[in-house]
Amino acid sequence: MATTALLLRAHHPCKPSLPPPRAAIVCRAMASTAAASASAAQALRSMAPPHRPELLSLDLPRYDPARSRPVDLAIVGGGPAGLAVAQRVAEAGLSVVSIDPSPGLVWPNNYGVWVDEFEAMGLADCLDTVWPSASVFIDDATSKSLHRPYARVARRKLKSTMMDRCVAHGVNFHQAKVVKAVHNEASSLLICDDGVAIPATVVLDATGFSRCLVQYDKPYNPGYQVAYGILAEVDGHPFDIDKMLFMDWRDSHLPEGSAIKERNSRVPTFLYAMPFSPTNIFLEETSLVARPGLAMDDIQERMAARLKHLGIRIRSVEEDERCVIPMGGPLPVLPQRVVGIGGTAGMVHPSTGYMVARTLATAPIVADAIVRYLDSGNGGVTGGDALAAEVWKELWPTDRRRQREFFCFGMDVLLKLDLPGTRRFFNAFFDLEPHYWHGFLSSRLFLPELLMFGLSLFAHASNTSKLEIMAKGTLPLAKMVGNLIQDKDR
Repeated sequence: MATTALLLRAHHPCKPSLPPPRAAIVCRAMASTAAASASAAQALRSMAPPHRPELLSLDLPRYDPARSRPVDLAIVGGGPAGLAVAQRVAEAGLSVVSIDPSPGLVWPNNYGVWVDEFEAMGLADCLDTVWPSASVFIDDATSKSLHRPYARVARRKLKSTMMDRCVAHGVNFHQAKVVKAVHNEASSLLICDDGVAIPATVVLDATGFSRCLVQYDKPYNPGYQVAYGILAEVDGHPFDIDKMLFMDWRDSHLPEGSAIKERNSRVPTFLYAMPFSPTNIFLEETSLVARPGLAMDDIQERMAARLKHLGIRIRSVEEDERCVIPMGGPLPVLPQRVVGIGGTAGMVHPSTGYMVARTLATAPIVADAIVRYLDSGNGGVTGGDALAAEVWKELWPTDRRRQREFFCFGMDVLLKLDLPGTRRFFNAFFDLEPHYWHGFLSSRLFLPELLMFGLSLFAHASNTSKLEIMAKGTLPLAKMVGNLIQDKDR
């Protein structure tokens, strides 16, 4: 009523007031929708509890700062890959120290893996929930059922298991942050922020994306996977608790003509969900890859709109997580004095963002190479640059470098696809024989098979998608071929 009175007073009483132009109505509606979306995202953020780090209660053997003799291996960073290498090298009878500011900290993120990957590494007992299959929604009319068991990693159990194995084999721990590495001919000296200097024959950087010690000599221009996730108690949800939701590309939750729908059409996001019960679920809105990466506020806004549309009412949020994962970009300098593993060594899958299973599977290769080349009888390779060079060769052999080039080609194509193009791509991708899509996601295919994968994907693609791949994939393909030719000359 007050609004009506104001409008009447604004016009001459003898002239009938005209309705506002349609454009003005649309603009006000869009502004109202945007304000509501932002408000819903803020409400979602406000439900997140304060961050409370979870710590294991461990009595860890400590590194003795009075030690003058170099340890055989110093590992900077206490993530899964670093601990896996530490355990295996110590098991071979060599001296190992793990350096991390919080060695007892339980890793905060919810890791999802394909069950066969963890079974192959003997880690099936470190999975806490297993779904027999997964589902993918391409759009409102098309869905896929993936008959490949998926699981959430029991992160506390995995960390506890790995720490127990390290302790059992004699790994020592130093709680500090490495700020500098000084190298001489046969060993290195790691300077920590507590003033302790640790001499080591081999240094392994396992600090993830912080790239603490590993050096790069090319412009670092990765794509970014950005995600916001919550572990929540809800009134209910529409998902089958016997299936995890791998990807949901539907956009019917976004109002037609709205700015948020237009943004999602250009740079799409999908929902990933792990339903543990009818009222307990992990939900994550994810931008697969973008350059530059999407803003976290934008991701949260899209997630809030999706949950409202799905009728998911959140009672409480147990934890939330914000993920920003660099994908692709150049490899580090090969070789160099400090050896790397995981994110710091460029091991994130450039097309998917996967890394945990791949780095855990690579840890024994790196560890065995370190053990082998620390043997003074191995061709005189006893330390320093020569030893590091040999380990880098084991980490990034020719077939793995070529595989990564193909994955970067895939990322470059995905970067160019809008929502319709992305839907067409994954509609064809998940129609492939399981050998191909399993192998691609799990980094099991090498260049000859990857070429067959590419041909099969092209054959399964729609005519529109084929034209799109040819138009948007030509330059990335030329770039990949050029890089493969350069790599051949190494």
